[in-house]
Amino acid sequence: MDSLELTADVLVIGGGPAAAWAAFKAAQAGADVVLADKGYCGTSGATASAGTGIWYVPPHPAEREKAMASREALGGYLADRRWMTRVLDQTYDGVNELAEAGRYPFPPDGRGGQLRRGVQGPEYMRRMRILLRRAGVRILDHSPAVELLLDAAGAVAGAAGHQRRHDRPYRVRAGAVVLATGGCAFLSRALGCDVNTGDGALMAAEAGADLSGMEFSNAYAIAPEFSSVTKTAYYSFATFYREDDTVLEGAGSQKGRSVIARTLLSEKVYCRIDRIDEAGRQAMRLGQPNFFLPFDRMGIDPFTQRFPVTLLLEGTVRGTGGIRIIGDDCATSVPGLYVAGDAATRELVCGGFTGGGSHNAAWAISSGTWAGRAAAGHAAALGRHAGRRALTPAGGAGLRPGARPGRPEEYHDVVAAVQAEVHPYEKNYLRHADRLAPALARLHDTWAGLRASLRGVGGDAVQARQAAAMAAHARWMYTAALARQESRGMHKREDRPDQDAALRHRLLVSGLDEITVRPDPVAPVGPLEHAGSLRAAS
Repeated sequence: MDSLELTADVLVIGGGPAAAWAAFKAAQAGADVVLADKGYCGTSGATASAGTGIWYVPPHPAEREKAMASREALGGYLADRRWMTRVLDQTYDGVNELAEAGRYPFPPDGRGGQLRRGVQGPEYMRRMRILLRRAGVRILDHSPAVELLLDAAGAVAGAAGHQRRHDRPYRVRAGAVVLATGGCAFLSRALGCDVNTGDGALMAAEAGADLSGMEFSNAYAIAPEFSSVTKTAYYSFATFYREDDTVLEGAGSQKGRSVIARTLLSEKVYCRIDRIDEAGRQAMRLGQPNFFLPFDRMGIDPFTQRFPVTLLLEGTVRGTGGIRIIGDDCATSVPGLYVAGDAATRELVCGGFTGGGSHNAAWAISSGTWAGRAAAGHAAALGRHAGRRALTPAGGAGLRPGARPGRPEEYHDVVAAVQAEVHPYEKNYLRHADRLAPALARLHDTWAGLRASLRGVGGDAVQARQAAAMAAHARWMYTAALARQESRGMHKREDRPDQDAALRHRLLVSGLDEITVRPDPVAPVGPLEHAGSLRAAS
């Protein structure tokens, strides 16, 4: 089979906002850049499918202070003010560059300026692709990476993957690699998230990187039962009902999703977006037109008619866990490997809680910028030597099994086994040690089985690696969830409902076959956090 061999200064793996910013900034820094996307860069991923807010705050001290303080308690006081400040500064510059160099059509603010606190994802990513083309970035669409390549010293020196359109393998030699592959939503059908299967985290861990915040991984989004659209902001204007048409008290899109989850275990839940006036309804349709498409096709008016809802798992896409960062440049502990966007931990900027846009969108811009520039600098320092290094493939699970290779289609069984442990609300969302521990034991068995026999060849290697990545992700999540014996951020333990001030540290997770957890101290926050144990919000 023919294969594609490329050499670049910087390889960016991914195709969403973080990957686009990383490739763009690396190219601006003078690097020769290749971007490899699992889908089509500009249309794949969660951002490209919908509108999203951005944590964009003008550099006014009072506004910045309010913005940083607003979510510190919600995130369990695990965020870092210095990183928050850096993200706000870089996001402000990046959005302004998008408006000027990218000519993004932000709407007028009525005062002679523009409203730059949100973007329409399809237009945003279309313009980012144009910027990449202008900067000379070589884009490999429909070309998922399956493993990193290491040099003799263990530094990352490229990656290998499979081009779906041409049905051929490819390999890119690079001075540095940026992983911007997104989080993991476990193929839950959440809109735009089925490309997010945790591939980057698996590749990073195989190279020796740590992860952080993996307990903050149980994000579920409200969606109509007949749709994959998970834009939850509009449900703050909704009333939720039981099957008998009585109001489901306490249910909502903010603190009431656990009420919805508990009710869904025994009966259907219905919704009507009935707490907003006509002007607000029109604004909603303008702001998120794709939210209403499923309703229009079904002949349902969501403002006046009830419709059934469900919760779709978004895992570490809307959660905050990911690959650990060790420096301001978004470097990992592995030389030559940088990380950006949802593939990286977002604890530094929002602690143990975030959302679909806002902080995550700002993090994509800022971390992508820093990682891209740093990767370009690392490659430049290596010089011509970078392209001549002997390479060793780092991939294991799903590619190179043990003594008994199994059926090629075995990845279907692995995916089903993982989903059975992470999708159910009573296991992942309504967490309790009595349910987490046996679920983790079953996931360990699944991992041991796939390590022994799962092997994908050619195009099947992509599916095999996705299955392996989801299994690894689930094990890291539940290992960290059991280790954090309290409720903090989005991690709620029904058997440990209190927030314990003595446990205000991050948790670093390492390893594949054997997983270890160790605490990572955070800076003091002074009077912001109450002493002693706090009752966590349900």
